[in-house]
Amino acid sequence: MNTELQSAAGKLGIEKFRRHIFLCTDATEPKCSPREKSLAAWEFLKRRLAELNLAGPQPLVYRTKANCLRVCVRGPIAVVYPEGTWYHSCGPETLERIIHEHLIAGKIVEEFCFAKNPLSV
Repeated sequence: MNTELQSAAGKLGIEKFRRHIFLCTDATEPKCSPREKSLAAWEFLKRRLAELNLAGPQPLVYRTKANCLRVCVRGPIAVVYPEGTWYHSCGPETLERIIHEHLIAGKIVEEFCFAKNPLSV
């Protein structure tokens, strides 16, 4: 195994996080949400995860900006793993609920969930 990769993964806490959220934002060709709206959602997500001490050197939640999650309806779109829960309308208000109810408490926010495909081990 490459020690440089192991070191990078260790610094990011990749082997310790419980959930991973991908957010569709800053698309090359925005279709489901204006670029400004998706970027505002991304900035909100980053800030709130940091404020709640969910991100950082030993994160509980890992976040990734996705150019496009290919749903292209009622965006921004997010997906949370390992549950494989897909969410629509992920502006700041929806993300706040996803953070508290799903990322922290482990309860899917059914109001905004439109698909589920959990990872199987």
